[in-house]
Amino acid sequence: MIFGVEGFVGLHIAISLVALATGFMVMAGFLSGTWLRGTHHLFLATTVATSVTGFFLPASKLLPSHITGIVSLLVLAVAVYAFYRAKLAGRWRRIYVVAATAALYLNVFVLVVQTFVKNPTLLALAPTQSEPPFAITQLAVLLAFVALGYVAFSRARHANP
Repeated sequence: MIFGVEGFVGLHIAISLVALATGFMVMAGFLSGTWLRGTHHLFLATTVATSVTGFFLPASKLLPSHITGIVSLLVLAVAVYAFYRAKLAGRWRRIYVVAATAALYLNVFVLVVQTFVKNPTLLALAPTQSEPPFAITQLAVLLAFVALGYVAFSRARHANP
């Protein structure tokens, strides 16, 4: 690698943070009916980039993070098609909203995992990530995204992207 493993990890984290920030901006646009097109481009590009770069992080076997990356890329393929090829026409607008919401959820899912791994207090509460604090947190995040996704989906028909 050009700038070492630590530099690559830093780049991956930076891309991930931009993907998260722009993802929340996209979600806010879904909910308010104000779609900022440039934000969607940046969200899609950085979310694809964070999923792809995740495969280049050091690992000796297939990990749950790789499976999450594969699922994310499949969801993003639908979102990219809906946005760029189908131009959000007809049902593709709602399909895009669902796919973009799912992609953002997967980014937040990974953020929660990494927060539990990197934060000593949270790691002590859930060292194997199968303990109730971790499960409750992930369930709360999932339920929040289901609710946000439902509202965004409901408003997508009338949105003017």
